[in-house]
Amino acid sequence: MNKAFFKFLFDNNFEALRNYLYFRTGDKDLATDIAQECFLKLWEKQPSGDAATIKKLLYKIGHDLFISYYRHRNVEKNFIINQNNSNATSLSPEDILNYSELEKKYKKILKEMPENYRVVFLMSRTEELKNAEIANLLGLSVKAVEKRMSKALRLLKSALIENK
Repeated sequence: MNKAFFKFLFDNNFEALRNYLYFRTGDKDLATDIAQECFLKLWEKQPSGDAATIKKLLYKIGHDLFISYYRHRNVEKNFIINQNNSNATSLSPEDILNYSELEKKYKKILKEMPENYRVVFLMSRTEELKNAEIANLLGLSVKAVEKRMSKALRLLKSALIENK
């Protein structure tokens, strides 16, 4: 890959890639940072192929970087929550075990949940976004977000009740 081809790819794909990432993240600055990192990784990889093939690779890199960012952010949040909980009143060993088991079930259920339900659920519960904000970010109607949220909650509830 030469500089001219890379510049061509950048000029023709940066804006669309950033918009895709903006809809995923809801943060324009973060989307810009991830899009720039995608092109950096593309330059490091020096893949061969035509523009269409490399465009697909760019979106794959963008998706992977977004997932990595999202997971890292969840780890940070969990660390902060755990730090705050350790300063709270002491829990009995039984309480800690019950909480640990419940947390494992919750994570397993989330992992098995269809992605469109999981995304809406996590945006609502972890990012504390309103349905209208989620709908705007995902390009859906508010009704569609409400429906997905309702189905996610039903799946979560039924799975937790089943596993008691």
